[in-house]
Amino acid sequence: MIIMKKGASQEEIDTVIKKIKKFGFQEQINQGEDRTLIGIVGKTRKISTDIFTILPGVERVFRILKEYKLTSREFHPQSTIIEIDKVKIGGKKVVIMAGPCAVESRKQILDTAIAVKQAGASILRGGAFKPRTSPYSFRGLGKEGLELLKEARQKTGLLVVTEVMSAEEVEMVSEVADILQVGARNMYNYHLLERLGKVEKPVLLKRHFQATISEFLNSAEYILSEGNKEVILCERGIRTFDSEFTRNTLDLTSIPVLKKETHLPIIVDPSHGTGRAEYVIPMSKAAIAAGADGLIIEVHPNPAEALSDGPQSLTPEQFSEGVEELKPFIKTAGREL
Repeated sequence: MIIMKKGASQEEIDTVIKKIKKFGFQEQINQGEDRTLIGIVGKTRKISTDIFTILPGVERVFRILKEYKLTSREFHPQSTIIEIDKVKIGGKKVVIMAGPCAVESRKQILDTAIAVKQAGASILRGGAFKPRTSPYSFRGLGKEGLELLKEARQKTGLLVVTEVMSAEEVEMVSEVADILQVGARNMYNYHLLERLGKVEKPVLLKRHFQATISEFLNSAEYILSEGNKEVILCERGIRTFDSEFTRNTLDLTSIPVLKKETHLPIIVDPSHGTGRAEYVIPMSKAAIAAGADGLIIEVHPNPAEALSDGPQSLTPEQFSEGVEELKPFIKTAGREL
């Protein structure tokens, strides 16, 4: 990491970049409030920091020892805010994403989209392609589901977040989605992550249910290292020894840890984190108190008939009531809805 002096000229910055490229490395520029930070990406251990320290305009040079570098706050001290059509993720506002686990029909997704928008959501979630544990479970409507999400976006103005399962599907899903979601099972799909690093759309990266925080951040690093700087992290619960009462254990500790370690915005999924509808709002309150930048909540018109994740889905009425319950917590946390 190269920290330029306050007031360093563009010519001095360009000289540093030229030097970086001469050695075959890539540069990542981070414009701070009063200083420019230049990250060097590559196997830099073979060169001395003195090569850059002596250049005009350079204040300090140091090595980032963490495996994840671009993801780290050492490289990017200020928090990243991702803006999509006036919706800011990572800023003062708490962003709510809501909708069904899977798109099942036109009526289902349109009714849900209208309901969650009225309740305060700004982003519609819904799976067109669904990875399932059993090959006999409903695995989504595929392209038809994408078309229905597109129609819901047009009718409500909500942004759309939906899952992409393979590198081959990225282009097709990108035509509809405002945010491309990487599901927990694909957190280790490095080929997919590298492909997503080359698209110009935000990526919502879900933590695998057995991943450490370092592994989670390294997966984000794959995306950032390919050029896509708009990554949103999603804590969705980890698998522990108790599965009798909850589906997973929602790791709320990860929120302040991630806030310290990375500049990327953090969303919490209390639906997958608990697996039980009655726990979704209480854990949403806790997530906001812990510093989450937003929530992603499953909502279905009739959870009892849902083709996937019915037990953890709220009805539109429950979701609306839950958002009202959340408002005082959001205000107390110094945030806005």
